[in-house]
Amino acid sequence: MDYRQKIIDSTVEIFTSMIMMEVESIDRKVEEHSHLQHSISGVVGLAGAFKGVLAVHLPKELAMQITSSFLGMDVEEINEDVEDAVGEIANMLGGDVKGLLTSSGSDIDLSLPSTISGEKYEFQAKKNAATYIVPFKCGSEEFTVELQIEK
Repeated sequence: MDYRQKIIDSTVEIFTSMIMMEVESIDRKVEEHSHLQHSISGVVGLAGAFKGVLAVHLPKELAMQITSSFLGMDVEEINEDVEDAVGEIANMLGGDVKGLLTSSGSDIDLSLPSTISGEKYEFQAKKNAATYIVPFKCGSEEFTVELQIEK
């Protein structure tokens, strides 16, 4: 199964149809994140036949631009609106991945989305998990979508 291509297809579709912003995948391999800086991450857990996590890691500036576009209002600081928007993006991406994984009849539940933000933090990969990190470009900013599926 080509998880990377599914992440690309889902991310491009969600950004163009729901957020009204153009994104493109970057043809660069990312093995793992060292430290995320000045970022916010939206995270959704997967449980059931497949266990794992889906996260979208956004620079704070891009997260505010996305929230402004998504809600049709100016956003100038990381606040509850930004956290909700980033969480909802993770939730939409998680739903698409769930659809991919459950097409064979498997049962998967998604957790409620949560967010993590800070000046510098780590997003730890699960042990014994296959990890797919796909970089994207939106305007002059870059962000990543990460999927971890337990082996």
